[in-house]
Amino acid sequence: MELRDYYEEFRTRGVEVVALAVNTREAVEGAQAAVRAPYPMLADPDHRVAEAYGVYNLLGDGLAGPAVFVIAEDGRILWSYVGQHIGDRPAAADILTHLP
Repeated sequence: MELRDYYEEFRTRGVEVVALAVNTREAVEGAQAAVRAPYPMLADPDHRVAEAYGVYNLLGDGLAGPAVFVIAEDGRILWSYVGQHIGDRPAAADILTHLP
């Protein structure tokens, strides 16, 4: 998991990494343990957050599409990337280039 490998670099830059999954809390906790994610992984079982960011059911599978949002402390979206298929995600090193 690349984000895990770059987590300390994100923290050094004053950024918190948060993952979100359209799933139950229990399932998300299991996934977090399986990938040994040092960052918070949040459950969105009713997909409200995914819908608010426009990434729910993008691929027609009832899940959140792969996406990355760089969000300022005031809530402004500074940069975003929405993937076209499940494996379409930007590299962590690329995300770092879009940080303020």
